[in-house]
Amino acid sequence: MGMNTETLLILLCSLIVLSYLFSIISRHIKVPSVLLLLFAGIGFRAIADANNFSIHIPEIIVEGLGVVGLIMIVLEAGLDLKITKNKLPLIKGSFFAALIILIFSAAIISTILYYWLHEEITRCIIYALPLSIMSSSIVLPSIHHLTRDKKEFLIYEASFSDILGILFFNYFAAREILTVRSLGLFGASILIAVILSLVISFLLFLLLTKTKMNIKFFLIFSLLILIYSGGKLLHIPSLLVILIFGLLINNWELLPFPRLLKKYPHEQVEPLRELLHSITAESSFLIRTFFFLLFGYTIELSLINSREVVLIGSLIVIALFVVRYLYLRFYFHTRVFPEVFFIPRGLITIVLFYKIPSYLKLTTFNDGILFFIILSTGIILSIGMIFYKKENDEIIEDPQFIERKELL
Repeated sequence: MGMNTETLLILLCSLIVLSYLFSIISRHIKVPSVLLLLFAGIGFRAIADANNFSIHIPEIIVEGLGVVGLIMIVLEAGLDLKITKNKLPLIKGSFFAALIILIFSAAIISTILYYWLHEEITRCIIYALPLSIMSSSIVLPSIHHLTRDKKEFLIYEASFSDILGILFFNYFAAREILTVRSLGLFGASILIAVILSLVISFLLFLLLTKTKMNIKFFLIFSLLILIYSGGKLLHIPSLLVILIFGLLINNWELLPFPRLLKKYPHEQVEPLRELLHSITAESSFLIRTFFFLLFGYTIELSLINSREVVLIGSLIVIALFVVRYLYLRFYFHTRVFPEVFFIPRGLITIVLFYKIPSYLKLTTFNDGILFFIILSTGIILSIGMIFYKKENDEIIEDPQFIERKELL
């Protein structure tokens, strides 16, 4: 397909405008904008196929966008998490919610895949883990219809689900697992990552505060991508570096270093935090737009039109819903609507599927199952939000359209 520069620019800018319109529309229909983007991508593919017009999108482009989006999501989560004494019960509760729901969901999904596909349990686990992670890329833009308490719980839970899911995935993706040596190496890698995180976070902070140039964010963002990529090559959970950097900036005044706080008071750090919040939200919006449009475009609807896909996908979605309902009912001892509907799978699930090593791939797994689960869980979230009664008339769907300080 031939396309000149002007046509390409018109296409890219039109897609960004379309995404912005979806964000406005979603304010009124309570359907997450990323789900609208996904359906738009599927629609574009259907139109292209109907007119015998095809655009080949290399898998590496979608995967690359997903990785960058993953880094932005983790950084944004760190910048959103405020650690205070009065929030410790909330942090503890959301952490255990993310952990226990992740473990039980992965166990049930692994069992379903094991008995249905008759493959090694280890391979089933490595496929089950991405499907057990709550997608913060869908959750975070969808919670602004909720009360403050519900928002805070879901922000923490989604962030913990991302980090824990990625850590478990990296462990089970290693060649040696469930041995004393592998557990020791895994624990050591986390310890190394935490130490490196603190050192690198301070260096990045000093770089941001000392440089006189106005161009700061994308320098830091490039360094974070280098850190992530280098950490992956060294088999270190490098996303912890990014998370801790965000936490450090957002909770600067809590550091137990009086001399450092005196030299860099909160008033000096606050403008930096606001800058990172703003640019991270804008960048996340851009990356999310193209990722979900491209992913929707790559979905083969023919893969979903299968009895096996519908049956396995439905069993997995039901398992996700039941596990979440039972735990939240036990945790809250009260009404769990609409939190129970927050089971979306999205960007992180897709990225981790791309990262599954070739020697761990399930030979009989139909990719249509992944597509079915992503679409179904997104629709379930939308249904929950549609029937949830808003608390006030001012509803804004995406965090980039509001002042960030209202989040926490």
